[in-house]
Amino acid sequence: MRVTVSRRSALAGSLALPFLARTGFAANAIPLGAINPLTGAGGAYGPSMAKVAEALVARINRTGGVLGRPIALDVEDDQTNPTVGVEAAHKLIDVGKVVAIVGTWASAVTTAVAPLCWQSRTMLFTVSGADSITRLPHHGYIIRTQPNTHLQSGRAAGFLLQHESKRVFGLSAQTPFAVDSWSRLKEVLAKGGATGIGDIIYDPKQTSFRSEIDKALAAKPDTLFLNSYAPDLEILLRETYQAGFNGKRFTFAYAATDAVLKALPAGVTNGLWSFAPSPDVTSPAYKAVQAILGISDPDPYSCQIYDHVALVALAIAKAGVASGVAIHDNVRKISQGPGQKVSDPVAGLKLLAAGKEINYDGASGPCHFTPIGDILNCKFLFQVVENQHNKTLFIS
Repeated sequence: MRVTVSRRSALAGSLALPFLARTGFAANAIPLGAINPLTGAGGAYGPSMAKVAEALVARINRTGGVLGRPIALDVEDDQTNPTVGVEAAHKLIDVGKVVAIVGTWASAVTTAVAPLCWQSRTMLFTVSGADSITRLPHHGYIIRTQPNTHLQSGRAAGFLLQHESKRVFGLSAQTPFAVDSWSRLKEVLAKGGATGIGDIIYDPKQTSFRSEIDKALAAKPDTLFLNSYAPDLEILLRETYQAGFNGKRFTFAYAATDAVLKALPAGVTNGLWSFAPSPDVTSPAYKAVQAILGISDPDPYSCQIYDHVALVALAIAKAGVASGVAIHDNVRKISQGPGQKVSDPVAGLKLLAAGKEINYDGASGPCHFTPIGDILNCKFLFQVVENQHNKTLFIS
C-alpha cells in the first residue's frame, strides 16, 4: 500500500473533495490525521515528525494494515499557529472523519485544537507540555507522551540546584506553559534553598528583548532561565551577551537547535545548558526511528509521534473497531496492562490478531498514562553547548 500525504500547500480548492478520494485509498481505509509544525517556531521538528509518522504508517500498511484495512494518513502544517491549527483540525475532523489526530507540538495549538477533538470523540495525541492541557474537560480524549510542565520544571530546578544556582530569573515566551513552568521551578528552587527572583513574560514576536533583559539583570541573577522558542532564544542569547551577562543560562533543548547554535558565535553560546525528555535509547522502536530519519540522535518529538501512530493502530486492533471511541477505550489496555512486552507495533498487531495481550513500550519509553492522560514518568537528557554543538552531560 502507498501512503499519500496531503499537505496544506497542496490543498487549494481541495476541501470539497472527499478525504479518501484525495489520498487515493479505498473506502475501507482508516483515516488518521497529523497536525505538525512543518513551519513556524516549531519548524525544526515538524518535518521529521511527519516523516516518521508517514514511514510507520507505510510499514503497517505493507504488512497488512490494521484489521485488514490500510491507514490513510493526512499531514497538516499548523505553522506553529493556533488559528491555522484549528483550521487544520476542522478539515481533518469534519471532512476527513479521522479517528485520531497525532503530533500536535505547540501547547497553544493543542489547547485550541483539543475541544474540537473531544466534542467529536476524536482521540488527540500530543507532545505539548503545558499542564493546562490535560486539565481541560477532555473526557479522556487526550493522551500526552510529553511530560507535563510540572514534571519538566521540577527536573529542571533539580539540575539548577545541583549546579549551585542561587538566584534564578526567568525570561519566558508568552505561551500556555509559561506561568506553570515558572511557578513549579520557583517552588522546587525554594525547597532547595535557592530563589526564583523574578520572571518576565515577553511577546516572542518581538525583534529585540533588550528592555526585558535589562530589567532581569538589574535583579542581579546568577542564572537566567530562558523559557523560549528557537527564534527568540537566538535574540536573547545575543542580547544577554551584549549586555555583559556572564552567568549561567538554561533553556529547553527544543529552543537550542543546531540552527540557533550555528547562527551565533561560539563565545555567545558556550556554556548554555539545555534539557529535554529523553527517548528510550535502548528500545528497538528508537532504533526504528533512527533508521527512518537516518540519524543517530532523533529528537524526542519524532520518537513520540512514532508511539502515537503505534498506539492508535494497536488500540484499534485491540478493539476490533476503528473509531475515536475505540481508541479511547483501549489505548491503556495495550500500553500498560499485564500483556507481553512489545516495542514493534507490527509484532504487536500480530499478537493481538492471535488473541494475545500486549504491553507496548515505545521509542519514547514506557507508555503509561495517568487517568487524565499524562505520561507517568520518563528520563531527561541534559546538555551543554561547546563550540556551537550540544554535548551530552547525562541522561537521568
